Amino acid sequence: MSLHKTVVITGASQGIGAGLVKTFLDKGYNVVGTSRRISETTAFERNDRLALIDGDVADPETAERAAQRAVERFGSIDALVNNAGIFVTKPFLDYTIDDFRRLTATNVEGFLHFTKCGVSQMLRQKSGGSVVTITSSLTDHPIAGVTASVPMITKGGLNAITKSLALEFARDNIRVNAVSPGVVDTPLHTTNPKDYLKSLSPMGTITAVQEIVDGVVYLTESANITGEVLHVDNGAHLGKW
Repeated sequence: MSLHKTVVITGASQGIGAGLVKTFLDKGYNVVGTSRRISETTAFERNDRLALIDGDVADPETAERAAQRAVERFGSIDALVNNAGIFVTKPFLDYTIDDFRRLTATNVEGFLHFTKCGVSQMLRQKSGGSVVTITSSLTDHPIAGVTASVPMITKGGLNAITKSLALEFARDNIRVNAVSPGVVDTPLHTTNPKDYLKSLSPMGTITAVQEIVDGVVYLTESANITGEVLHVDNGAHLGKW
């Protein structure tokens, strides 16, 4: 069994996910990273403390394979980061039921599959653990012109279940938290005007990927924090500016 702790990270091939992989490896963790085609990514170097699992988080078999690989190769699952997610903006009346099902499959069903596998293994180990999920500051403070009502059904639900699970597993020393970003400098915003993106928070700045990563690592390693939704959004959740 490895002497290092093991973290499972979803949506790990680029952006925040790739940043999480690199930082956790740098901190000495074993990492199991998943995404649809993560074996093809060039976002980080391979090493013997990294295992990559191709697969869709909406497929329960992906979570099962990731959990199995973590235990067989590294001996444990000590932390889980539910980072995989999709985000589609359009006026409410233009959303279709297919949009809703696609958002739910990735954002909610993916969370359920991986969290059930991760928490089940943590309970077997009887040594506690951490679950951190990436949500969105738009759940707390919608912004005029950013029409993301249907995605926020899923992200708001993740904030809610974070608090419920934190209480349910508190006596097992399994902590459940979330990081709630605003606009982050990821490939999602490559074609968006920077001045517009800066206008979406009172600080007038765009969050670097590493700031989100640091928030996740902080919650993963903070032994006395559970049920927290940590806003890393340049103040966007505060209200009108």
